[in-house]
Amino acid sequence: MKIDAHQHFWNPARGDYGWMPKDNKVLYRSYLQHDLEPYLKKLEIDKTILVQAAPSIEETEYLLGLADSSSFVAGVVGWVNFENPNDYAQLERLSKHPKFVGVRPMVQDIPDKNWVLREDIKWAFDAIEELDLAFDALGFPQHLENFQKCLLKHREMRTVIDHFMKPQIVDHSEDNFKFWADGISALAEDTSAYIKFSGLITEASDDWTIDALQPYVDHILSKFGASRILWGSDWPVCRLRAEYDIWHAAASELTAHLSSDDKARVFGQNAVTAYKLLV
Repeated sequence: MKIDAHQHFWNPARGDYGWMPKDNKVLYRSYLQHDLEPYLKKLEIDKTILVQAAPSIEETEYLLGLADSSSFVAGVVGWVNFENPNDYAQLERLSKHPKFVGVRPMVQDIPDKNWVLREDIKWAFDAIEELDLAFDALGFPQHLENFQKCLLKHREMRTVIDHFMKPQIVDHSEDNFKFWADGISALAEDTSAYIKFSGLITEASDDWTIDALQPYVDHILSKFGASRILWGSDWPVCRLRAEYDIWHAAASELTAHLSSDDKARVFGQNAVTAYKLLV
């Protein structure tokens, strides 16, 4: 089974996508099942993980509705307000939906770099563990150290790091690479987190190449191993640099040296384990 571990659906008319530039012709439009399905059929991808893109319970409900009408959506990573302990009831309710598999606070958009270490949001991490859900860690290299501290406090929490934690590929330098690589290495060695092989081309330049991505992929493979990596399209965000099938082809080339068993893990099996999918 092949699984895309990270894709989005949205409709800007909903009004809760504050990060989305209205003048961006690629992003600022509706993306729904009929837009994605041709790519899935072409590439023989069986299932997907649908991930939140707005910090609202309402969007999570919207995504679960889309998942209910989509045979290929195996799971939804939604959102609750970590700063409101009363949202435990929301999380408990959502966890009863068979396709609700995890939550993702949009840490990359939060000004406080130390947000994940705040005592007043600890209840949310405890609840994720208690309800046996997954935590999607979305951030930048500057967040690596604090994510590591957070995960060490919550060792039983299933965690999936999004987009290689967005290394600065477009501004590649020895110092930038080392800062990212050291933080990633610590997370890989000290925690049981999974990591998503996604979002790389949008952190690279418009004229990105396989060679520009290769050092980042090689480092992740050496530290996490093929049993803790999940491929994801990050569609439609990936369209800022390339169409779905182009990114899939690039990821396939970057992992061409892996055994067939390891490829099966990266492109499907690990998503089942990380999110406890009912497939």
